[in-house]
Amino acid sequence: MPAPRPDHGFAYPREQFQQMVEDVLRRAKALGATDAGVEVSEGAGLSVSVRLAEIENVERNRDKSLGVSVYLGQRRGNASTSDFSSSAIDQTVRAAYDIARFTAEDPVAGLPDAEDLATPQEAARDLDLFHPWDITAEQAAVLAQRCEAAAMGLDKRITNSEGAGVSAQQSHFWAGNSRGFRGGYASSRHYLSVAPIAGKGKAMQRDAWYSSMRNATELATPEAVGRYAAERALSRLKSRRVPTGEVPVLFESTVAAGLLGAYVQATSGGALYRKATFLHDCLGKTVLAKHLDIREDPFELKGKGSAPFDDEGVRTRARQVVDAGVVQGYFLSSYSARKLGMRTTGHAGGSQNLRLTSRRTKRGDDLDAMLRKLGRGLFVTELMGQGVNYVTGDYSRGAAGFWVEDGQIAFPVEELTIASHLGQMFKGIVAVGADAYTQGGKTVGSILVNRMKLAGS
Repeated sequence: MPAPRPDHGFAYPREQFQQMVEDVLRRAKALGATDAGVEVSEGAGLSVSVRLAEIENVERNRDKSLGVSVYLGQRRGNASTSDFSSSAIDQTVRAAYDIARFTAEDPVAGLPDAEDLATPQEAARDLDLFHPWDITAEQAAVLAQRCEAAAMGLDKRITNSEGAGVSAQQSHFWAGNSRGFRGGYASSRHYLSVAPIAGKGKAMQRDAWYSSMRNATELATPEAVGRYAAERALSRLKSRRVPTGEVPVLFESTVAAGLLGAYVQATSGGALYRKATFLHDCLGKTVLAKHLDIREDPFELKGKGSAPFDDEGVRTRARQVVDAGVVQGYFLSSYSARKLGMRTTGHAGGSQNLRLTSRRTKRGDDLDAMLRKLGRGLFVTELMGQGVNYVTGDYSRGAAGFWVEDGQIAFPVEELTIASHLGQMFKGIVAVGADAYTQGGKTVGSILVNRMKLAGS
């Protein structure tokens, strides 16, 4: 079967985007710009939601945008438009130019250095990111109904539903700048989800599950998603509160990715040059437990965080981010790197396919094994609130999950708060499970932290 064309299902072919980029760069140069960069993009998709077997919403989206940055020396101006007419593009380039004229000079402003930009061969690397889903609204509704029906039919204690949904999304873009970079690609992201409700009255409990893939043929079946969501909701019935204290905490793999995200935030360029992170100046220092590694691979086929170049056109690289607990590199754009007197790491736009692993993890370290390692303590399956202070490292989140005794789940718990300091949590990770789960561009198994404060009843 031939690969789909990169403009499959779009209103604008790639060739038109390529010509628009060249036209914008030429117009910027004619106005007197010393440098310029431009990106043209389009997104399209279908989203269908159902509730109690009835269709609630059918939405088709089609968005497009052209954004341009103009530099006059070290003064920068940005403007964008969703109107692709020649006159609108002219006005947008002129607006960016005028903004640059009246913007104060920034000594580190500018496009990436030419040697950091992806070559044409690097930019054209195929990472198998585009798998359009030719699905009708009627077909999507049937899938969502099957998913919800599987959840509702599992057990009579499943009494209601917040609904199920199916979404098929795709986009493509082309970018270029006056230092020679040209590149772009198409990508897709599809998902299926459901949120059943178990019990009645004040005893009701809700949970949800989903499947998300670039290729719709790799999504979990609607029945599997529905049944698992229902099982999760049922397991939360008769939740209790537990006494305040200090206990070990096991983060389910679905929420453990948040700890990896916290690490990325704390070692990202913007936080570092503003000194708005508790991990300031941590390069070459031990910040995680010594048995932990973080690996980054932007070239993973179909990866949620895969990209041959970053948002500035800088080439991406596979690398060891953390080696035996020691920080090997930050997450820097060209701007943040210059602010720090360093070189860009190709992370304008964020991290790319991170994986946290432990040198202690064995193949048999599934969830049951991790519960046995926990022994007595809290197994967290849901986190609420935004109580993470990246400046101080203080961590405090609402939580729900299960109380564990003798390595076995004893009963569900709710209305808890767990608190610690991220630095202590990172070094206090005693085990990482083999039950790896990928959320966005981050993959990690369940994470066991040796001790956290628990505020309960």
